[in-house]
Amino acid sequence: MNINYLRYPLELDNDIQSYVMAIGYFDGVHVGHRRVIQRAIDLSNKKNLQAAVMTFHPHPREVLGRSGYTHYLTPLQDKLEVFRKMGVDTVFVVQFDIPFSSIYPEDFIDEFLIPLQAKHIIVGFDYTFGYRGQGTAYTLKEQSKDRYQVDVVSPITRYGEKISSTIIREYLYGGKIEQANEFLGRPYAIKGMVVHGEKRGRLLGFPTANLNLDEPYLVPRTGVYGVRVDFEGTIHFGVMNVGIKPTFDQVKKEKSLEVYIFDFNENLYDKELTVEFLFFIREEQKFAGVEQLVQQIKQDVETARSRIESIRS
Repeated sequence: MNINYLRYPLELDNDIQSYVMAIGYFDGVHVGHRRVIQRAIDLSNKKNLQAAVMTFHPHPREVLGRSGYTHYLTPLQDKLEVFRKMGVDTVFVVQFDIPFSSIYPEDFIDEFLIPLQAKHIIVGFDYTFGYRGQGTAYTLKEQSKDRYQVDVVSPITRYGEKISSTIIREYLYGGKIEQANEFLGRPYAIKGMVVHGEKRGRLLGFPTANLNLDEPYLVPRTGVYGVRVDFEGTIHFGVMNVGIKPTFDQVKKEKSLEVYIFDFNENLYDKELTVEFLFFIREEQKFAGVEQLVQQIKQDVETARSRIESIRS
């Protein structure tokens, strides 16, 4: 997969091929996003053109100072990996900054889409672009002037709700992991390096790997989760605690991420783990003492093993 990083004003060094191009931010690359991208891939095969995705980084809301997007469902490198697995040929990553945010919709078409040889454009039904989001799918069609075709993909709904990055974020913040995973079309995942912690889990009989996130991932609500762990291509299962460890720490602080991997005793320090959230077990709570905490951890592990076994069978 070819990756091209672009910024405004556009400067092209390479010869550009003709593309069927899906356009959007695509945070999460959820099932609705995938329908847009898959439409581009399918049409590219029919038209014998390259399948391209145009995305933007950082998120416009972050650049424009709006709340809610300092953390991502899929940081850029994760998003690119999903595109690659889907079979996208080329990705254009456009730097979203203040000058780019001021481009009028017609100029975006004339100064980006036309020079990039977008012959067929695929967008979601709610796609907006250009200064203050003034451009819509209708704008794309109106301004085509027979230079390209436009397909608009309708939304996907589940349980009466439109699948969107916003609702997935709400699910994750609420601990509704299985609903979020259904809307994503895969388990929600984070990546990080294992760092030294307080080693308290080892003393309790449940040695944990403390994860330092590689990217600004959205972290789900505090609590205990059943998880799947990818370590160097090998899959394991376990439980993860997301929280502040109130039994030991009296002062509220930043969330920690600790994963106990079942039947595993390798040294993980300075190694990268990918952790996929499978289901929510319980809220984090403060216990009266260590013995009560250990009993609860044992119960959490038993619950997780049972539910994971039912998933795998």
